[in-house]
Amino acid sequence: MSNSSSITEFLLLAFADTQELQLLHFWLFLGIYLVALLANGLIITAIACDHRLHTPMYFLLLNLSLLDLGSISITVPKAMANSLWDTRAISYPGCAAQFFLFLMSAEYFLLTVMAYERYVAICKPLHYGTLLGSRACVHMAAAAWGSGFLFAVLHTANTFSLPLCQGNAVDQFFCEIPQILKLTCSDAYFREAWVLAVGVSFAFGCFVFIVLSYGQIFRAVLRVPSEQGQHKPFSTCLPHLTVVSLFVSTVMIAYLKPPSLSSRSLDLAVALLYSVVPPALNPLI
Repeated sequence: MSNSSSITEFLLLAFADTQELQLLHFWLFLGIYLVALLANGLIITAIACDHRLHTPMYFLLLNLSLLDLGSISITVPKAMANSLWDTRAISYPGCAAQFFLFLMSAEYFLLTVMAYERYVAICKPLHYGTLLGSRACVHMAAAAWGSGFLFAVLHTANTFSLPLCQGNAVDQFFCEIPQILKLTCSDAYFREAWVLAVGVSFAFGCFVFIVLSYGQIFRAVLRVPSEQGQHKPFSTCLPHLTVVSLFVSTVMIAYLKPPSLSSRSLDLAVALLYSVVPPALNPLI
């Protein structure tokens, strides 16, 4: 038995038992991280420097790239350092800081705003300038960032206020909420339920909004008589829909899979899918 007040560090899951394999994981993570930094950095630079790209769609893409850089930088550098130096330790404040991976919720809200932007552009083009002026875009982006930050603060404060009774070994390569909750006393676990319920409600609302938006978009595009007229709307919508599908599917697998399917290797693979792969693939998509 241990008390959370006496814990000063957590032990993260090691990727391998030998130093050679740990170094292999370091180089793999380094490659993925550099791809994410370069690709997202190029998008941010191009949009910021080219005045022709100062439009609502590209403004939202810039924010998506910033969120991708933030989310991958929360977990991967620490995983790289642990693999390089053959250690598992992460400090208590460092573990709490990794809960800001919940900025991914800001990314989900931003993807919802991007679906709305595509809906207005295709279904209500005459109202595009009115509904998506510069002030409206800034307000929607700020709301996405603010909601993600709020969820991160709520989860961090709530989870780390729970007493820990199961030691300090985390079965994940970063401080993932479900893995930290496994270390809490059984009666304290349910205190996190209300925060998760609010998050699930918002996520479901966003998902319904995205589905309805794309339903309207596809109806409008399929009414266009020529294939050439359909090509441009599809070419701007399909990449966004791919990013949404990648994000939603990986997070759903991570958090909604049955406990009977849970295993250390599967949990690790799924965590890599939703925390590392999207920030590197999004700019390429």
